[in-house]
Amino acid sequence: MIDFNLLAEHREAILAGVWMTVKMSAGGISLGLLLGLALHGLRQLGGIWLVPLYHAYVALFRGTPLLVQLFLVFYGGPYIGLEWSAERVGLVGLALYGAAYFAEIFRAGREAIPRGQIESARDLGLSPGQTFRVVLWPQMLARCLAPLVGQTVILVKESSVLSIITVAELTNVAMTIATQSYSMLEPYAVLALAYWAIAIVVAATGARLERHFTQYQCR
Repeated sequence: MIDFNLLAEHREAILAGVWMTVKMSAGGISLGLLLGLALHGLRQLGGIWLVPLYHAYVALFRGTPLLVQLFLVFYGGPYIGLEWSAERVGLVGLALYGAAYFAEIFRAGREAIPRGQIESARDLGLSPGQTFRVVLWPQMLARCLAPLVGQTVILVKESSVLSIITVAELTNVAMTIATQSYSMLEPYAVLALAYWAIAIVVAATGARLERHFTQYQCR
């Protein structure tokens, strides 16, 4: 039977954990989206160095677990003078990790747009910036939103590993309550429900945006 008194006793810690999870996830994902878009832009510029660096970055961050990356920075950073707080390591770690996936999603969305549209925009006298803003960007978003939302939900759930480097997010709080109270059901049930609720909100927001931008997608 669920002990609601236990949850009431620790409600402040639980709410603080939820807020920390939302803050870290929102910050890391937002930075990851911006960095992923920047990486995609650098890849589009081409060049003898930029494209190999892009592929190396993507291969590195997609080919190693987030937890290992966090350990390397949090525990290995002080050996090279990089003494960041757990929250900063978690925020930057999520951003760098997510950027590799977001960059590939943007790349796939860009390559799905017929090249003839770009050539037509040039024939009409549009500058590269105008072509991207008016022709490419709306269609990229229409094609990318579904995988972007999916990856965002994954990163929200991946944020649970930040508890391992002592970030006081929801998983860390649930583990602390379970250890102190010797009760596993209540804290982990709240943990599961909280992640489920966040995922539902993200998915619903993404669905609304997808319906909006689908009108720009040429078929």
